[in-house]
Amino acid sequence: MKSTNSWKLKDILMIAISAMLFGVVYLGMVYTGSYLTAILTPFGLGVLGYEPIYGIWFMAGVYTTYVIQKPGVGIIAEMLAALLEVLMGNFFGPVVFISGFIQGLGSELGFAVFKYKRFGYSSTIAAAVGCTVLSFIWTGFRSAYWTLSPALVLSIFLIRLISSILFCGFGCKLLGDALTKAGVLKAYALGQKSLNPDE
Repeated sequence: MKSTNSWKLKDILMIAISAMLFGVVYLGMVYTGSYLTAILTPFGLGVLGYEPIYGIWFMAGVYTTYVIQKPGVGIIAEMLAALLEVLMGNFFGPVVFISGFIQGLGSELGFAVFKYKRFGYSSTIAAAVGCTVLSFIWTGFRSAYWTLSPALVLSIFLIRLISSILFCGFGCKLLGDALTKAGVLKAYALGQKSLNPDE
């Protein structure tokens, strides 16, 4: 199967649909994280409230790139999901749009390691790590991690990394594979590869 990086209407539609669906999920996670933060705050661990579910915010970029398998998809998907999330009422405001770009860039870096030619657990996990590292730098700057204890900062990173690997490294691949098996993604690179495994 001949690969191409040119975008088609079907790619744009997939990105738009995925961004819309994940945008709704993202918004729900904002309130879930807020609830967890409230529970952990009395124990001095409020900063960890969002970490167990942080990987969910990377899913739009990793999933759409895994399905479409073209450069730039992750950034567009994450930024669009973030924009929709803000429009639907995310109380963090427009700064989420910047976070979306950074998360999308992290996803792109993970797939770029394999030059957008290998799409499996190795690439989705690499994308999950990329999202974790770049988002950690960004939130560290915004939330002044240097004022926290080293143990707490390490906990933030490790919990976020585990969340990212579970939801993106494994979750996005399993979701894409399940939809491919169901015949939903036949028009996309992931589905085409399943139809033509030797090409």
